This record gives sequence, structure tokens and C-alpha cells, in this order.
Amino acid sequence: MSEITRLFGARADAYVNFRPQYPDALFRWLASNSPSSERALDIGCGNGQASRPLLQHFSQVLACDGSPEQLHAAKDLQGIDCFAADAEALPLADGSLDLIIVAQALHWFATPAFFAEVRRLLKPNGLFCAWCYSLLRIDSELDALLDDFYSNTLGPYWPAGRASVDAGYRDIQAPFPRLQPPPFAIQLHWDLPQLLGYLGTWSAVQRLQQASGRDPLLALEPALLEAWGDPHQERFVSWPLHFLAGLPNPTHQ
Repeated sequence: MSEITRLFGARADAYVNFRPQYPDALFRWLASNSPSSERALDIGCGNGQASRPLLQHFSQVLACDGSPEQLHAAKDLQGIDCFAADAEALPLADGSLDLIIVAQALHWFATPAFFAEVRRLLKPNGLFCAWCYSLLRIDSELDALLDDFYSNTLGPYWPAGRASVDAGYRDIQAPFPRLQPPPFAIQLHWDLPQLLGYLGTWSAVQRLQQASGRDPLLALEPALLEAWGDPHQERFVSWPLHFLAGLPNPTHQ
């Protein structure tokens, strides 16, 4: 089991409660650009936050993760066929999927072996779509605090794959031409405890805690509280989404 899988498994309950949900319009776009609505697969599904919306559009939804703890912590995966598996070796038939998605996870396994597996699994004109989001945006004062915490406090503790998130996946070389989805963003209203819960799911926070024995959020919280005001007052929070999408097996007209 990799370090990343262990980190996410250890915080599986927090992922269920604090990771933000994706916009419904994204899943409508995915369905409309898939060759049919038979089978979709969510790789690196975590708690299933990207798997569940697919049920509205596909007859069968499959979801896999390298961490069994993440799958066990998911609150509602009813109707989804879940299994634990390595993203580079999936126990599925060739050419059996209309859609493969990877939500906020591609940077951990964007290898040639993984993309070969994607090509093996997708039907002709089947759609592959991975996306990520980096730093949330609230307002100038809070953004400056979060940027400093992200880059300076946590900088040395981010796993290597995180650089691809910061680059919006522009640094990942996919072996197929890219499609450009419309501009989508996660948009929520959160109070301060929800923000702190979300920050606690960051892998760098967990790595710093393990290395030093201290919780970096305890040092950040007073400054966030001063900038936030009433901690139970909700504020508008936004994460722009960045995509790597394409048709690994296009048919020629």
C-alpha cells in the first residue's frame, strides 16, 4: 500500500464529511459526450462523491479505489459497484466502458501504464475525463492566509504529485489529444468549522503532523478566525476545476 493510500485511508471519515461536491452540470456534460449511457467507472473514487452523480446518467456505475478504508467510510454507495484495485490493473473487460473519470486523484498515478489501461477499457469514442482543483478562493484577506499556509507552512510536506494539481494538470502528458470541457467550478457556502475540517484532509497537513507531532491548523486558526469574524457565518467558497479529457480510442470518419 502506498503512502498516499495510507494517508487517505487514515482520514477517510473526514473526506466523507468535508470534501466538496462537484457541480451537476459537469455530470450532464460527461454523459452527453459519452458514446452511450451503459457503463461508467470512477477511478480513485474515495468516498464516492463523483460516483453518485453518475447514477443519474448511466445504467451501471462502477467505482474503485486503492484504499478499502475509503470505500468502507462512504456513506451511500447504494447502486454503485465498488471494488478496491490498483489503477494500473483493473479487473474489467476490454472495451467495456463508455466513460472513465478520475476526480482529484490522477496526479497520484498518471503513468504510461495507467493510460494504457484506460485505452484498454474504453469503447471506441469512450470518454476519459480527469479533473482537479487547487486552492479555494474566498476573499483577499483569507486567500492570503491560505496561500501562505499552503506554500510556506506546508510546502515541504506536499507529496510530489501535488505539483500537477498546482499546474492544473497541464504538465501531464496524455497519449491522446485533449478535449476542453466548459469552465466548471465548485461553489459552496461554508462556515469556519467546515473550512477547518476540509483543511484537515490535506495530505500535507497529515504529513506535517506525523513528522513534527504538532497540528499546524492550531497555529493557523486564530488568524483565520480574526479574518472570518463570526465562525458560524457562512461565506461563499469557490474552487475552479482544471481538466485533462479526451478520447483515447477515437474512430475515424
